[in-house]
Amino acid sequence: MNVPPIVVPHPDAFDSETIALLSRLADEDAAVRRIALLEIADLEDADLLPSLVAALRDDPAAEVRLEAARVLASWERDEIVEALCGALLDPDGKVSAAAAQSLSELKDPASGTVLRRWVERPEPFVRSATLRALRELRFAGAFEPALHALTDTTPSVRLEAVAVLGWLKDTRALAPLAALATGDAETEVRRAAVGSLGFAPATHAAATTALLGALRDGAWQVREEAATTLGKLRAPAARDPLLAALDDDYWQVRLRAVRALGQLGERSAAPAVAALLTHTISNLRKEAALALGELRDPRTLQPLRDALEDRDPDVRKAVRIALQQVEGTAR
Repeated sequence: MNVPPIVVPHPDAFDSETIALLSRLADEDAAVRRIALLEIADLEDADLLPSLVAALRDDPAAEVRLEAARVLASWERDEIVEALCGALLDPDGKVSAAAAQSLSELKDPASGTVLRRWVERPEPFVRSATLRALRELRFAGAFEPALHALTDTTPSVRLEAVAVLGWLKDTRALAPLAALATGDAETEVRRAAVGSLGFAPATHAAATTALLGALRDGAWQVREEAATTLGKLRAPAARDPLLAALDDDYWQVRLRAVRALGQLGERSAAPAVAALLTHTISNLRKEAALALGELRDPRTLQPLRDALEDRDPDVRKAVRIALQQVEGTAR
């Protein structure tokens, strides 16, 4: 076994104890090297970072490289981000996964400059991991590579690209996302694209058309997400399709449709929503009650009063809240 040499960039800057600790990184026992790595990380000394990076890149033991990938997550420097990106190519899957996780925990948008250089790598895992890392940084420079990645042949890459664009909330992405919401072959990608349209203006024709189409998708998860997003947009054109969704085969879709109708404030939907107060699924009965409280239609007072004896305490609580809202309107 060839253990890499110790990397000590400024040996005169360290005391004898630190030098001794660093020397353990050259021990033949991988367990000793791993523990030394943890102790070095605990020192939180930036001058020791090259030693941690060297362990990540060169240590022959996967367990040591794995630990290095984990501890380096605490440092957001270009050279660390670069090293973690390089570790995405590690032959050991656990090491590359740990590097991806550490990258996903980055918080400084400045790290986006390094990540962006890795988004167009030929390896799908690298593309997916770097896009995932860019997602919550809201790094403006991620827009173009994420937009390009919407046509990637690997579903996981497209999925992460959708997430990046959803966080950036750049209206230039709305039309491509709308196309993906109804046209992608993968259910999870369509579902994510539907959810990402939640930042669209209610008047955006392509987004609204895509969401209404997604409400008829063959996968119930996509229909559920479409109902949720239509509620967020409060698009008037969604009323009738959402009413139709109250008869969906899946109660999860019905629940989101009920919630969306409440958000739309469409009183004309109140009788259809009230009919769900007797549904066998308690979560759906509860959501129907809450939606009726938002709609404040006096015609639903009697169905709500009948539901005061519901066997589920959470439903009864929602009914009482709804009654207060509706009765306040009726006075």
